[in-house]
Amino acid sequence: MRPPRRLLVTGAVLLAATLAPAKTLIHAGSLIDGRADTVRKAVTVTVEGDRITGLADGYTAPAAGDTVIDLKHATVMPGLMDMHVHITGEQSGQAGYAERFYLNPADAALRATTYAKKTLLAGFTTVRDCGAGDKLNLAMRDAIAKGWVDGPRIFAAGSVSTTGGHGDGTNGLSSRIQHLLDEEANGIANGPDEIRRVVRQRYKDGADLIKIAATGGVLSLAKSGQAPLFTEDEVRTVVLTAKDYGMKVAAHAHGDIGMQRAIKADVASIEHGTYMSDETIALMKSHGTYYVPTISAGRFVAEKSKLDGYFPGIVRPKALAIGPLIQETFRRAYAAGVKIAFGTDQGVAPHGDNAKEFIYMVEAGMPAMKAIQSATLEAAKLVDADKDLGTVESGKFADLVAVPGDPLADISLMTKVSFVMKAGKVYKQ
Repeated sequence: MRPPRRLLVTGAVLLAATLAPAKTLIHAGSLIDGRADTVRKAVTVTVEGDRITGLADGYTAPAAGDTVIDLKHATVMPGLMDMHVHITGEQSGQAGYAERFYLNPADAALRATTYAKKTLLAGFTTVRDCGAGDKLNLAMRDAIAKGWVDGPRIFAAGSVSTTGGHGDGTNGLSSRIQHLLDEEANGIANGPDEIRRVVRQRYKDGADLIKIAATGGVLSLAKSGQAPLFTEDEVRTVVLTAKDYGMKVAAHAHGDIGMQRAIKADVASIEHGTYMSDETIALMKSHGTYYVPTISAGRFVAEKSKLDGYFPGIVRPKALAIGPLIQETFRRAYAAGVKIAFGTDQGVAPHGDNAKEFIYMVEAGMPAMKAIQSATLEAAKLVDADKDLGTVESGKFADLVAVPGDPLADISLMTKVSFVMKAGKVYKQ
């Protein structure tokens, strides 16, 4: 005997419900979507697998098997993005300079897993790592992508610098041992031919982008923090070679001359930008160059430079001079309309404190919403990932974070992230 049609229909409905993938419904009291300048109230964000599949006004009731995450008293926003970190190290004063003589790469890599997790739990689901020794940032990127280690999604840079420049690991060392270190492995190159070879090697290594030291730096064991390190021809060679391989170039730069050379060569971003002149600001606007300010690093080194013995003698005067200026440079650049992407240089200041940068940006005159957008949609644009990241929209990766209360009224709440989801997986709740 055939079963009644009503039983067949009921069975089909039950089977369909059983086979339908379970959804996660996030009930958000407030939603900052990363794109709009206004906040949406009482919104349901639907997540299936690693993607956002829907947004709806009100609190959608769950179907059988669905999971509800109650964030009705919180503000939900896209996963935050930090465009300048060094995830495999952390500044510890003079002791940190000695580590390279007794710490093995494996030791540094294992320690870095703690930095990666702190960064993720602080709400930063994506970072751009702007350079590491021994290709550790590439290894960390891959380990996180494979699920071996908890941490943010990483866009990893391969570094290029010049002899004696910021990034030359032999600076300040005894002449007896300088020749024992492999300069090319550290990305040291001079002249267009050498530079082309090193950029190509960085591509071969698997770098996502190139980071150059266009000027001197604060923490390197070299006298000048602002001297230009590349000729115009050299920096143009970096950019053109990187472009051939589909890579953008980020330019560490404190000095104005080096900045201008880098901007004219069409680097994607200027990092730090301490001594940026009005002429350079105008140049950045005309070229569409992003500015990644790293106020956090500036404040950290300025504070530590006041402590006797914390920094080596050659570093301390640079930290005293450069550190306090970055926030004011940011104020001028933002007021002039330069494109801003959020970046901290964490690894100078402690990992996990990334969100303090929001406070410093707002102190310098940037509205809280614009500061949040600099760490969401604008950051995603900088790394050409805005198709998948940077906003809360259907089809994007389910990278979502939440803070208690209203961060537009109190930006310090960004340092109190209470919920973190990356690619549909909850890491903090």
